[in-house]
Amino acid sequence: MNFTFPNISDEEIKEFYDNVSKKVKKCRKDKNITQLDLSLEIGIKSVAFYSNCENRKYNKHFNLEHLYKISKALNKDISEFIT
Repeated sequence: MNFTFPNISDEEIKEFYDNVSKKVKKCRKDKNITQLDLSLEIGIKSVAFYSNCENRKYNKHFNLEHLYKISKALNKDISEFIT
């Protein structure tokens, strides 16, 4: 089954991921935590991958598990990243 959702554009999805990444980055910087420290705290062994997600390089983005772990590490409610 291949469904098409005409009310959701690829651009809208891109903007969603961009906004999530910006919010994560701001919260991380507000806590004065490096990308390396946060990536290791949430179990991502590659700071390059984490950086690519946070900066949206190569179309990389955080998944729900990442966001859950980031929210715990930064002592934030996960909804702060997605609203």
